[in-house]
Amino acid sequence: MSLIFEQSAPAREADHNRADVACFIGYVARRRGVALPAPVREQLAAAGWVNGLWARPAAQVERLENLPVTIDGWGLFDHLFDWSARPLDGAGRRACAGYLGAAVRAFFAHGGRRAIVIRVGDPWPLLESGTRRAAKRRQRLRRLLPDFADTGAPEHPFTPFDPANWQGIQHLYGLGDCGMVLLPDLADACAVDPPIPDLAPTPPPPPEGFVECGVDEPLQADTSLRHTPAPRLDNSGYAAWKLALDAARNFLGRHRRETLLLASPPLPHVDASRISGGKRRHAQTDMLAWLRRAGVLNDNTSDGRPAEALVQLAWPWLRTRNAADLPESLEAPEGILAGLIADGAIQRGCHRSVAGDFSLARLRDVVDGEPVPAWGLDETSPAAMLARRVCLFAPQPGGWALQSDVTTAAAGATRFGGASRLIAHLLRACRAVGETVVFEGNDEATWARLRRGLEDVLLRYWDAGAFSGATPGEAFSVRCDRHTMTRNDLDNGRLIAQIMVWPAMSIERITVALNLGNAAESPNMREAA
Repeated sequence: MSLIFEQSAPAREADHNRADVACFIGYVARRRGVALPAPVREQLAAAGWVNGLWARPAAQVERLENLPVTIDGWGLFDHLFDWSARPLDGAGRRACAGYLGAAVRAFFAHGGRRAIVIRVGDPWPLLESGTRRAAKRRQRLRRLLPDFADTGAPEHPFTPFDPANWQGIQHLYGLGDCGMVLLPDLADACAVDPPIPDLAPTPPPPPEGFVECGVDEPLQADTSLRHTPAPRLDNSGYAAWKLALDAARNFLGRHRRETLLLASPPLPHVDASRISGGKRRHAQTDMLAWLRRAGVLNDNTSDGRPAEALVQLAWPWLRTRNAADLPESLEAPEGILAGLIADGAIQRGCHRSVAGDFSLARLRDVVDGEPVPAWGLDETSPAAMLARRVCLFAPQPGGWALQSDVTTAAAGATRFGGASRLIAHLLRACRAVGETVVFEGNDEATWARLRRGLEDVLLRYWDAGAFSGATPGEAFSVRCDRHTMTRNDLDNGRLIAQIMVWPAMSIERITVALNLGNAAESPNMREAA
């Protein structure tokens, strides 16, 4: 007689009130010999992927390929995906962890509760030749981002109301409770030909024999991955990474203003002589200057690029106690940042910063960084300047901590990460209110009901401390009348409400125009003093 414990993942409807759900899109192998658990199949069936107009083939469902799977704990992810068996080379005799698996692990280890995983394929060998990497780069990026366009048209043009053709990030359009999205394989897909390390063979096991009871024989540690280079980019790789970042940011700006992209700037390419054994630290790269020069960060505050507030970059790459199964024992910090944001949203609200002491208590596993920022009190230092635009991890007397929680926006209220997350969460809540009147007549009675519903929602945010202002009237305002809609809007059935809020810890107000007449478009947003 045997007992079988099956991981449970019951079907759930999207919860628009959650701000802690992260979506991971990337390359990870399906675990061989593990049948798809019945609860997972039920979850996919409830979402329409097993039966119906956009059902996927049975083999694709079993492989969990290009399908969003809700994961409520590390155990279920480990049960479904063989995340630690990425081949080091084509022979497949050695393996390491994949970057998607490492990001999901970091997310749950640092406070995450629920993840959505979209597997787009198996990982490629880490030490793949540069020629093959260059030949496969576009194809690999387009599985993640169909709109990625270094040359040519998208392979999968986005049709919002045809889920049968969705690929990679396009699935976000149907995920109503997703507040963050991560693409952990982005840097690796853009990396150049890595130097081949001198991998020492695994030592043979000691001969069998008897030992005294109670004496633990120490195991021989496999340290070869410490000398295996992490993904690094040259100029062409950074150019591809920037185009991919733009494709993701533009998709969110057009279709998913309620979701933020978390990413990590890749490490710069160095020659093989600098990948050496032991602990090493090279001079800190002027990452801020490069991000500006490449156009990743835009210092022009008047050119109307609201999508800047949809991206949070995390830096530097971190060496953690769990990362021994990764090249150079380094992991991109975006998974850790996602876990901190999720934990903060659950414990304190999505509008509060996760930097400072809150992160210090949760980063005990971080032992080093690449490079190590020189953090201090000088506000004009390179690290301090970088921290104004990038979520910077740095050591302090009590250990490593997140020193800044910001978006890539140049200025304004949405430069603060908590304000941008608050607006994203607010948009989901307001859409839910708008859906209650979307099929009613576009008249003054409907406008009044919508105003009351939105004001009730905003009042709850104010009570929770998400808005500044001594009174609700100072914290927010709602308009839905003939001043928010033109004659053309009314004739075409568009119902538009304008919301103005003053986020806590912000010196500026944010105005959001919620368009309930065209669900395929994201709301317009602007900031006003």
